[in-house]
Amino acid sequence: MSAEQKYLFDLNGFIVIRGVLSKDDIAAAHAAIDAHASEFKQRAEAALRNTQDGTPLAGDGQTPRLDMGGMLGWEQPHCNIFRKMLCHPKLVPYLKELCGEGYRLDHQPLAIASDKGAEGFSLHGGTISAEGAFTPYLAYTYSHGKMHNNLLAASFSLVDHPKGSGGFIAIPGSHKANFPTPPNLIDGSAHSDLSGVIVQPETKAGDVILFSEGTVHGAAPWNMDYQRRLVLYRFAPSFIGYGRAYTNDSRPQWPASYYKDMSEAELAVLEPPYNVRLDRPLVKCDGDKLEIEVKSRSEAKKAFDLRVFNTKYF
Repeated sequence: MSAEQKYLFDLNGFIVIRGVLSKDDIAAAHAAIDAHASEFKQRAEAALRNTQDGTPLAGDGQTPRLDMGGMLGWEQPHCNIFRKMLCHPKLVPYLKELCGEGYRLDHQPLAIASDKGAEGFSLHGGTISAEGAFTPYLAYTYSHGKMHNNLLAASFSLVDHPKGSGGFIAIPGSHKANFPTPPNLIDGSAHSDLSGVIVQPETKAGDVILFSEGTVHGAAPWNMDYQRRLVLYRFAPSFIGYGRAYTNDSRPQWPASYYKDMSEAELAVLEPPYNVRLDRPLVKCDGDKLEIEVKSRSEAKKAFDLRVFNTKYF
């Protein structure tokens, strides 16, 4: 990364890398998505909506966003372009700079499509929760001359996103905020024209937006006559895990003898790294009594993930 790029990422929490994908790459991605378009799942039910009705980010209220997973496992040649995105030569130096040597894929890649009028996504992410607590699993820090991102997103634009088109929006600098995001910013009502505090980077097909998940971000409704298409990857340092798709619902590979006759509390401590919101068993202590609490996403969203990725976790 150039000195300018490092400065801008540290300042804003995101950066646009121009021209990562070639015209052939873009064509291959569209061809593969077209061949599998029937696998798109609609976020139509109320429980799956990413915005509140009547807010500036909600779109026309009738056109759902479309999600699709599984691209890395598609048949040849359709999987090739998505596998290339894991370690694209133009992107690897940035991923190593921002996540460190040995960066890893943390979530399953997600293809997103939006037709004109489709809802966006209320602002989310950030290193401070709604309750004002620090969220270290999304943290961005700078230490000893290096930037550190505990979760980094790469959004591969497959179509142009000109000014006012909709799509990715963010609050620059929010990855270093010390206060919760105000509710009227989250739903867009404070800045309905998305100017000023909330910005929409303009991108061309083939550009990649790299952003810290600690940067408060979302999406504006799609306003163009052509379909919005992008592929979203999320990467982490080699030693950190937010997602848990890689566990495939099985125990980690500790020696089998370790698990024999273990209590549920003891087993919980042997779980592999993944975020607490993904059905992680948590050890609770009431006096001398040990109990297990499981935090989870809504059943509707978990069922939708299963439809999109064909696995229990994303």
